[in-house]
Amino acid sequence: MRTSTRRSRRLGALAAVAALTTGLLAGCANDSNDGSSNSGDGGGGGKGKTTLTIGTFGVFGYKQAGLYDEYMKLHPDITIKENVTTRTDVYWPKTLTRLQAGSGTDDIQAIEVGNITEAVQTQADKFVDLGKDVDKSQWLDWKTAQATTKDGKTIGIGTDIGPMAICYRKDLFQKAGLETDRTKLAAQWKGDWAKYVDLGKQYMKKAPSGTKFVDSASSVYNAALGGESERYYDKDGNVIWDKSSGVKKSWDAAMTVATSNMSAKLKQFDPTWDQGFAKGSFATVACPAWMMGYIQEKSGDAGKGKWDVAAAPTAANWGGSFIGVPTAGKHQKDAIALAKWLTAPEQQAKVFAKQASFPSTPAAYDSLKPAAATTSYFSDAPITQIFADSAKTIPVQNFGIKDQPIGTAITDIGILQVEQKGKSPDQGWNAAKAEIKDVLGQ
Repeated sequence: MRTSTRRSRRLGALAAVAALTTGLLAGCANDSNDGSSNSGDGGGGGKGKTTLTIGTFGVFGYKQAGLYDEYMKLHPDITIKENVTTRTDVYWPKTLTRLQAGSGTDDIQAIEVGNITEAVQTQADKFVDLGKDVDKSQWLDWKTAQATTKDGKTIGIGTDIGPMAICYRKDLFQKAGLETDRTKLAAQWKGDWAKYVDLGKQYMKKAPSGTKFVDSASSVYNAALGGESERYYDKDGNVIWDKSSGVKKSWDAAMTVATSNMSAKLKQFDPTWDQGFAKGSFATVACPAWMMGYIQEKSGDAGKGKWDVAAAPTAANWGGSFIGVPTAGKHQKDAIALAKWLTAPEQQAKVFAKQASFPSTPAAYDSLKPAAATTSYFSDAPITQIFADSAKTIPVQNFGIKDQPIGTAITDIGILQVEQKGKSPDQGWNAAKAEIKDVLGQ
């Protein structure tokens, strides 16, 4: 999932208008059901059946890939009900309330990567230790580490991740006189997001009428930060966002974009952003794996064969999720079995084939087969290789309890102040800093 990010919008005044991200994180929601968990026997599944509920946000792909139906055929005594909350800024607070109350949780609860540290540090006793039931070597080490407490308890199993690439409109690049070959293009910006931004300056010299190089400065910020080991917290849980070298480099790249004419100045996941895809308003977008389904949906037939994919400047991750089993659940044994099955390499490969949510299990990589429609849409790019190469070299990153609101303050307040309201970079930084102080209670 995308995180979606799949990114959450959790700041007070923004929450009312927050949009689900995928990855999110791994796609955008098209299902909505904020109903309560109804874990129990026989709940619509027939006499003698056990109903397992799974609480998710957005589109995880399990239902879309037919995994629930497949599992129920394999286990006739099990009925699965998915409770989908469209917005992550609603989902996680609701889930926290239920975890703390010790009731009302689903048998399986999804956890977005931006919330996993909070879950590990403050809610670990509310989840079953899944490390005792799964072979942790199946998952990327850095993914499992994110869901593991200091004393070794693993509260969540990795679902998808968001390895980074750059999706670009090769037709617009050609008109602007730029390289269109994905391998040669990747070589031009390899190792530094500043080189990617520099290419944007070249693009704008001969940009096709009505187009910009990139969708937004925030997109560049999030993508660049996704490849930095130093983010908002250090390994001991101390807040370091205003001293972080990773934040500084990512902010500087975003400011170059925000203060130039290369950005379409669109807020990601807003309707205007969707329209930008349809109109071909921008030539590139930072592209974690889950973004590919989004591009196909929003660009439509007009974008088929015009989009291509190149390796990102640095290996980076944006988005991804986990699923955990709350201790308050009534069917823990059955829930653990389902969670293990849903996240096994074979099932992760099936979800990838349906919607390009990239697996967190390397064992699945050699067998990945993207849908033929996806491959042709993106000019037959070797997308599995591009994303797998990124996934294997993503640095270990330290996340903190307030990781999401800190990031949202920087992108939705700091960067937008500069990009859309004409404020200076210093003014944007100070606006973000004031919001972050409030978030941290300083």
